[in-house]
Amino acid sequence: MILVRGSGGGTDLTGTVFERGEDPPTYKGAPDEDASYVWVCDSFYQVESGGSALTVDGEEIRVAFEEPMPRGFDTKSAAIDAAEEHVRTQFARIGVDPDDVEVETTKADPA
Repeated sequence: MILVRGSGGGTDLTGTVFERGEDPPTYKGAPDEDASYVWVCDSFYQVESGGSALTVDGEEIRVAFEEPMPRGFDTKSAAIDAAEEHVRTQFARIGVDPDDVEVETTKADPA
């Protein structure tokens, strides 16, 4: 597993790239099981009421989560590029400049 973590506005978001041989979550909308790399991460957006509280740049906002939509890729670089773009997009959806988001990619410890 490869973890892709974005940090910005005082909060973080981490998603996972599953590699061939690893078992990504399976649910409606999951990519073809033959995909070499599968990216899975939450998607969210800011709402006026309801949702969950999240502190961004010292201000509490409300966010609602969408069902994660796994995406399959043939190459590791395509999966990581899409993961980084997804993370930056989620921050933009809650008012954080995507250029201010720090993205870190690490290999997960198998333990």
